Amino acid sequence: MAKYRQELEAYLQARETYQAVAKTYWASITEKRRSRSGKRANGAALSIDDYVLDQPPAYSGPPKPRDPSKPPEPPQPPPYVPVVADFLAAAADEFKFTPRLPRNDSEFKRAYVAAAAAAGLTKDQVVRIYSFEATGNGTYDLEAGLEYNKNGRAISTALGYNQLLATNSVEILAEDGERFVAALAAKAQRLPDDDKKALEKKLAIVRKMIAFAKSVPDDWNEHEALAKTQKGLAIHALNLDLDFGPLLQTQKLLDSIVFARRKGFARPLSAAELEMMNLTGDGSGFDMVTMPADWRDKVPTSNFFQQHGYADNPVAQRNNVVSKLLAATDAVMDTEVKKAGAKELAAAFP
Repeated sequence: MAKYRQELEAYLQARETYQAVAKTYWASITEKRRSRSGKRANGAALSIDDYVLDQPPAYSGPPKPRDPSKPPEPPQPPPYVPVVADFLAAAADEFKFTPRLPRNDSEFKRAYVAAAAAAGLTKDQVVRIYSFEATGNGTYDLEAGLEYNKNGRAISTALGYNQLLATNSVEILAEDGERFVAALAAKAQRLPDDDKKALEKKLAIVRKMIAFAKSVPDDWNEHEALAKTQKGLAIHALNLDLDFGPLLQTQKLLDSIVFARRKGFARPLSAAELEMMNLTGDGSGFDMVTMPADWRDKVPTSNFFQQHGYADNPVAQRNNVVSKLLAATDAVMDTEVKKAGAKELAAAFP
């Protein structure tokens, strides 16, 4: 016990020192980000000194010792993450809704390409981001963590070709759902009677989902809270629907493109640049891809994350400056785009 107390004191001191340094570092990340936003709002030019140029501190002290007076604690199972079966069950229970599933993944690919092309997305953007997010062979119902083992453990609710979180689904439906419904209502008028009735019945249900998604302010944190409810999981099931899924998956990318255009970004975003906005959020991603090229090998990727987000992103940690992260993203795309699923998606473009 004496040795344990000595080791515990050393551990606690080391952790306290590390946490103080880390708190200062991440506070500076937040302050620099706030300063950059203020400068942009006032039309002021940025300099490389507007970014934190040091890498995040890493804990290098001793591990936490085990108390010998207590039995070893059994490993705690990771928290359960809802899967496709849960989304479908929630949709049936909460809204009496069953998605119109495609006969096969090829049918969903064709519907997705039609929606993406109509929105102005390029083949290069669509196929390369699908390759990065969905392994180059992913199906429309692919969930994060189950890419190579359908019987494994989901690590998040990220779903589909562009890996939308349940929060994304709620937010997109709140912001764009009424437009989706209007477009599909017009389509319904051109369908045979039975198909028209089926689609109109679905639209009536989706209007109830939209009302739920809009029951809180248009804010990510508010939508995240809704996404954790059974009704929120039910909305996420729309990604599996042949009518709504392609629209949701497309809108996630389109929102980033529209954001960049509003900021005056004239040329098309490359797939890797668009993925940065998908990865870190539109504001941080746009900040990253619009910085001068000669800064990219000096600015740490930590500048574009919250502390917990950076800790959960080993890719950003390994590729710890902007140039490396962009290059690594392109390299993955270059490899995965050669797979059969990506080739099939590319071939669906006119």
